Amino acid sequence: MVDFEDFMKLDIRVGEITEVEFFKKARKPAYKLWVDFGDEIGIKKSSAQITECYNKEELIGKQVLAVLNFSPRQVVDFMSEVLVLGIYTTQGVVLIQPEQPVKKGDKLG
Repeated sequence: MVDFEDFMKLDIRVGEITEVEFFKKARKPAYKLWVDFGDEIGIKKSSAQITECYNKEELIGKQVLAVLNFSPRQVVDFMSEVLVLGIYTTQGVVLIQPEQPVKKGDKLG
């Protein structure tokens, strides 16, 4: 069991996807994402296996939730700095996003 204090250790914030590239070297189809978390945090990179549900163009400007305080992870030749959150579904991974537009960097809590 995880208690509430453990959950609160996660730094989950809203960011806006500003740039997307197809990740050619990834083992499974994926995108390289650049996500803007506002002036205080800036732009962070993430690798995301979301190609089944999204094309590159529709991702630009989309707000997403991401965990900021996991250790960076090397994915082939790309350093993934944050974990963009999604739901595993039968059609692929669906991103978790706010229901309404919010300020970049806003924290889940």
